[in-house]
Amino acid sequence: MSDALDALLRRADALLSRLEAVLPQPLTPPDWEAAVAFRYRKRGASARLEAVRHLSTIRLDDLKEVEPQKERLLRNTRQFVQGQPANNVLLTGARGTGKSSLIKACLNEFADQGLRLIEVDKADLVDLPDLADLVADRPERFVIFCDDLSFDEGEAGYKALKSMLDGSVAAATDNLLIYATSNRRHLLPEQMKDNLGYTHSERDGNVEVHPGEAVEEKISLSERFGLWISFYSFSQQEYLAIVAQWLSHFGLDGARIVAARQPALVWALERGSRSGRVAYQFARDLAGRGAADEGAAPVAAAPASTDGDAPEGLDHV
Repeated sequence: MSDALDALLRRADALLSRLEAVLPQPLTPPDWEAAVAFRYRKRGASARLEAVRHLSTIRLDDLKEVEPQKERLLRNTRQFVQGQPANNVLLTGARGTGKSSLIKACLNEFADQGLRLIEVDKADLVDLPDLADLVADRPERFVIFCDDLSFDEGEAGYKALKSMLDGSVAAATDNLLIYATSNRRHLLPEQMKDNLGYTHSERDGNVEVHPGEAVEEKISLSERFGLWISFYSFSQQEYLAIVAQWLSHFGLDGARIVAARQPALVWALERGSRSGRVAYQFARDLAGRGAADEGAAPVAAAPASTDGDAPEGLDHV
């Protein structure tokens, strides 16, 4: 009898373990003192906030040729940290021009004043209400960071984000904002057929009667961000100024920076882009080769190679 009971208990325990693996688990608070930035990670039914141990060290002074954009985001973030009204922000425009880097630099600027950042993947935006509830009673000020945001038709995260921005019956707490970056302002794909007027087809009765409403739906998410900050491709002169700034950051002197102008232009030509990311990657490559080949070929003769502002994501610059 005892053996049968033990076997039954073991089976029950195994069944409970399997159920725990598939049933939704409540989101538990992390150690908020462990870091100033966190990643939301979801695996199956379990979700958690992971502390970012190696945070990007980029500062506002590292970002050049984006002064108007920097000023607007800095002002909005300062208002937020000080407990004043502030807006959710959508940063859009050309790739590699500093959108994500500017958000990371603002975190470094205001972390000692209580600003915290939570990075959330697009696929996990459906859990935004849970995150909002988790931080609602915290004294810190939280920015939900969604990088490279865009949606395909029917994605679940679209409506969750839309409701969180403006429209949910539950008001967002005043210690939470959403900062998102995207290469396009309208976050859902738009098609020419969305602009067509109503036409009747005898073969297909499933026709959009009010096509204008389809267009409205596709632009409504962007409009729920209170502040739009646009970024533009850099001119050659702006690109070279960014190259010079990053070369100086990596310790190159003035003569070597001047000598690097032509290789920097060739590098950008090969990449097909003059962006901050391309400038950063060129400077990193050149500085690395200069350290490895010290005393060999002069910097001016360095072969051109590649993309940049500082790389995307929360980790190292």
